[in-house]
Amino acid sequence: MAERPPSSPAPAPARRRIHGLPFVVPVFPPPAPIRAMNPFRPAHLPALALATAAVLASIGLAGATRAADPAPPAAAARTALTVTAVQPQRGELVRQLPANGSVAAWQEASIGTEANGLRLTEVLVNVGDRVQRGQVLARFAAETVRAEAAQIRAAVAEAEATLAEARANAARARELQTTGALSQQVIAQYLTAERTAEARLEAQRAAAEHQALRLRQTTVVAPDAGVISARSATVGAVLPAGQELFRLIRQGRLEWRAEVPAADLGALAPGQAVTLSPAPGQAVTGRVRMIAPTVDPQTRNGLVYVDLPASPLLRAGMFARGEFALGRSSALTLPQTAVTLRDGFHYVHRIGADGKVAETKVQVGRRDGERVEVTAGLAADARVVASGGAFLADGDTVRVVAAPPAVRPPGPAASVPR
Repeated sequence: MAERPPSSPAPAPARRRIHGLPFVVPVFPPPAPIRAMNPFRPAHLPALALATAAVLASIGLAGATRAADPAPPAAAARTALTVTAVQPQRGELVRQLPANGSVAAWQEASIGTEANGLRLTEVLVNVGDRVQRGQVLARFAAETVRAEAAQIRAAVAEAEATLAEARANAARARELQTTGALSQQVIAQYLTAERTAEARLEAQRAAAEHQALRLRQTTVVAPDAGVISARSATVGAVLPAGQELFRLIRQGRLEWRAEVPAADLGALAPGQAVTLSPAPGQAVTGRVRMIAPTVDPQTRNGLVYVDLPASPLLRAGMFARGEFALGRSSALTLPQTAVTLRDGFHYVHRIGADGKVAETKVQVGRRDGERVEVTAGLAADARVVASGGAFLADGDTVRVVAAPPAVRPPGPAASVPR
């Protein structure tokens, strides 16, 4: 077995600075041949321990140097925001009862055919057309009816001639009744023939009137002024009697049928004002006409009928929200800009004596223009941020300044005396 050469002493570790910090770089002796290297042999343990101690010393020195560095300056305090303050004001607001309902025709007339088995030849109106009372809407073929009417007129003329002859015979029979030239039986026959001819003439005249009525029924007219809301008439159709042709909103009047809980019906009366909102930012004013005498047993709601004015915003069948005016009452109000909405709740930012704001949850009620009623959560003498509360957090410091004067439109120029 060959002898291993003696190991040379380990060189001293070098000292360097990395990023301004002292760092000891250990220097290790050249490794022995792989086949003879064994770190756990007693000859190599002093060198390994020396290297480990050097690394630990350099790490500790770097940590101590960093711990001695001065701490960064604290963040500057938040700058106080400039705000204007308002206080709640007490005033009178309109008490309103909200409700939902549908717009419907005040009265809708069904216009159909009275003639039976006639062909429709003309349709003169369409849905949405405004019509007047008596205006022609449609026509049926009248040739057959006219022919039958002419036949009846001829029958009337024949009955009139028969009656004239019967009356003449009856008159002569009456003259001869006292002379005895005619028997009583013959005289009775002449008198009976006269009455029979009169009855036949009346029957033929009635038939003539019936045919004249059928002839008038070949023309369909509007029973009242209004707006055509539906049409089912088709040119060329042969229709039975009673078939609907049109639907007419009489006089073009609409009404709002509001569903109101039974407990609130007692607060309503005919003549009360109602404000409808058929669309956002749009309003129509109506009046209560009638309150239904019964309540739906399923929903426990009663119908309130409200007369509506003619308006292009309203259509029969549309849904609309409305509010019934129930009078006025005192209320504590704030500008709407002072109230913020977050997560379904309303908040105001109350200003304390130390100039800090406290986010306060409130309950709101009625609205009147740019003001909103505060029903709970705020004292009458509290000061709150007038606007911009969404940019404030609870505990922020604010600086209150006076609100700028409201800009008013210039009035009429004053006359200058001469």
